[in-house]
Amino acid sequence: MDKFWRAAGMLRAECPSLRILSVEPAPEAWVRRVHTDDYLSRLRTASLTREEVVRLGLPADEALLTRSRLETAGTVAALWAALEDGLACNLAGGTHHAFPARGLGYCVLNDVAVAIHALHAIEPDRRVLVIDTDAHQGNGTNGIFQGDERVFTFSIHVGRNYPAEKTPGSLDTELPRFVSGAEYLERLEEALAAVQSRFLPEIAFWIAGADPHENDRFGQMRLTDADMAARDERVLFWMLAQNTPAVVLYGGGYNRDRVHTARLHADTVKRTAAYAPHFRRTVPRK
Repeated sequence: MDKFWRAAGMLRAECPSLRILSVEPAPEAWVRRVHTDDYLSRLRTASLTREEVVRLGLPADEALLTRSRLETAGTVAALWAALEDGLACNLAGGTHHAFPARGLGYCVLNDVAVAIHALHAIEPDRRVLVIDTDAHQGNGTNGIFQGDERVFTFSIHVGRNYPAEKTPGSLDTELPRFVSGAEYLERLEEALAAVQSRFLPEIAFWIAGADPHENDRFGQMRLTDADMAARDERVLFWMLAQNTPAVVLYGGGYNRDRVHTARLHADTVKRTAAYAPHFRRTVPRK
């Protein structure tokens, strides 16, 4: 999708001091902590069924798997950077519909789940919060961590929207179709307060999403540019108040104006960068 290179270009032009680092594809040993050997093999050999390809929405082959391993490596790299510096972004990521044995809705690998498993391989007791403000429920992430008390999954999304079959998370806030920005922000505030009363995170992953925007083709929300900025500020300030490292990811975005999709993602990264000096530095516990 062109949003990735467009947003990166905007950030390089507008934030020359921002460090944008490249990665190598995530080793398959990391990916296998979440995804089945059979699924990975069928991706590589383009052996998914026609129905599986339709549900994924992308042509499955070795190139797609490599691209998805790059995206996943970016999230893992952002995790380690956040643990060292307090806050980091992946200029992609947030592929929250992917389950261990299948991909859905343009999501091939569940990068957040792979990153959390990488962390828990070193620090098995660290408590992890996933904040998902993408317009669609993070059903794959919810399913992977069901019953895992170390991981709290929060998703705020349109109830009558994709995916049709929801997978319960730790906290799901379902909104009506074409919710206004004002109602969205009010419900977000209420939900974040509920998260705070129920879970004490030691690191947070935020899947931002550009698809709540009013001009998005699939989001079915009515947030303006100003509402999107207010959403970002609320989530960033809330994570800062938790005094914990945070990883910020793109999530979905399908604006009718393709350049605007990139603009929304880039603006979230710019707002995140403005908060970076205020996040604490931490070192992983041994």
